[in-house]
Amino acid sequence: MATGIVVVKQYERLVILKWGRLQVVAQPGFRFLIPIMYTGRLVDTREQVDRVPTQKYITKDNVVVDMDFVLYFKVVEDEAEKSVMNVADHRAAVRALAVAELRSIIGNITLAEALAERERIQNELQISLDQNTGRWGVKVQGVAVNEIDPPQGVKAAMEREKSAEAIKTADITESEGQRQSQINRAEGERQAAILEAEGERQAVILRAEGEQQAQLLRAQGFSSALDNINQVANSVDAKTMSLQYFETLKDLGNSPSTKWIFPMEFTSMLSGFLGMGNSKDGNDGNS
Repeated sequence: MATGIVVVKQYERLVILKWGRLQVVAQPGFRFLIPIMYTGRLVDTREQVDRVPTQKYITKDNVVVDMDFVLYFKVVEDEAEKSVMNVADHRAAVRALAVAELRSIIGNITLAEALAERERIQNELQISLDQNTGRWGVKVQGVAVNEIDPPQGVKAAMEREKSAEAIKTADITESEGQRQSQINRAEGERQAAILEAEGERQAVILRAEGEQQAQLLRAQGFSSALDNINQVANSVDAKTMSLQYFETLKDLGNSPSTKWIFPMEFTSMLSGFLGMGNSKDGNDGNS
């Protein structure tokens, strides 16, 4: 700058002032500035990485945690003059703003939320920085929170809480398993009882149907027998019946009994034979 000869690299922009007033933003290439009349300042437009050292932050539940994070930002090429004219050191300004915004974000959440929602913290910090760094011509590309470290006592308490929660979850899981096992056994027993009752019911029905069929067949057989007896009885004449009665008398004569009772119908059955006998004797006399 003292000689007035300046080479602007591809990733740089040259903010030129004439008599202390903004003149132009020069593009990459060779530039010659007349000393005293012109002054210039090179601005790097590449993405910058700035690691903010570990600092202490207080959460909503008054727990002090140590945190460090990394900023990714760059100067917008078309707004390079803002990084020179609006702020003395845009890198330091972005870093200080990031720390202040992070304190505000952490102060509104609890330790548990901070540990569980790191991505949410990063997104909120980036959005907050974007809303404020535009006046410096700076665009924040991203924020990465490396570590959230609570005090040792809080760590021990959290470990105990995690252990208790794990034991509780295990107990719940075990009891749920036992409950489900009992439900399954009860359901199996119920299904077995239903199947057994259904089987017994079917057996009773089948036995009843079999008995019904048997009775029906017996009734049909008895009916057929009666029909046959009736047909035979209708075909038997009085003489045949009389012979059957004589056979019965013969059997009675062979028995040790000394008294017999004959129905009135028996005499009517014998009248035919008696008549046949008389007729035969008369014929013999005539002859």
